[in-house]
Amino acid sequence: MASILVTGASRGIGRATCVSLGRAGHRVFATMRDPSRTPELSAIASAESLPIIVSAMDVDSDDSVRRGVGDIVAQHGAIDVLVNNAGITEDDLFIRMKPSAWSNVLSTNVDAMFHVTQEIAKKMIRTRWGRIVNISSIVGLMGNAGQVNYAASKAAIIGFTKSLALEIGSRNVTVNAVAPGFIQTSMTDALASEAKVALETRIALRRLGTPDDVANAVLFLASEEAGYITGTVLNVSGGLYM
Repeated sequence: MASILVTGASRGIGRATCVSLGRAGHRVFATMRDPSRTPELSAIASAESLPIIVSAMDVDSDDSVRRGVGDIVAQHGAIDVLVNNAGITEDDLFIRMKPSAWSNVLSTNVDAMFHVTQEIAKKMIRTRWGRIVNISSIVGLMGNAGQVNYAASKAAIIGFTKSLALEIGSRNVTVNAVAPGFIQTSMTDALASEAKVALETRIALRRLGTPDDVANAVLFLASEEAGYITGTVLNVSGGLYM
């Protein structure tokens, strides 16, 4: 059983990842800015007696990250696996994009990953074992109109992943990224049926992905079985991007 910290765990991919890891028998620390936003996660954990512990951690605050990670380690011991999932979008065409939309997205999606990873990677290096899984996006690989800030942040995650993998691989710590495609969310649920059909026709498997599809990829990369995989980007897009 590994001890796993997941950021951005309140909904979507983060919540599904916590549940998947918990069902596999791992102890999961589900972190988010406001732990009161997790009624569904808490209900699933309680109903299935899953070892999921919800805690507050603002990934945009270096001090909050230090305190949050420090409290978890002090109470429960070393963190074996880190899943950097926290992320936001503030979409707009580039020529209309406000500087705040650029800085907010880069801060939460990239700077926060730096703070959390640096704090935990130090401890993984000392124990000479660890798994770091960063949630990127196929948008970081192929771009997307109206998402220059988001695409830039997700491309940065890929560069971060590959570079860190080179730095700490000799310490038996793997660093990989998962790049989801179009995933079923409240945003895609709101699409008109014609728009959803048009979207699905671009995907080889002819369906949107589910949060569980991404969570299963994270579960594999966090496992012992993925011990000889590092610096890779696992594309979970149903064949939208090849």
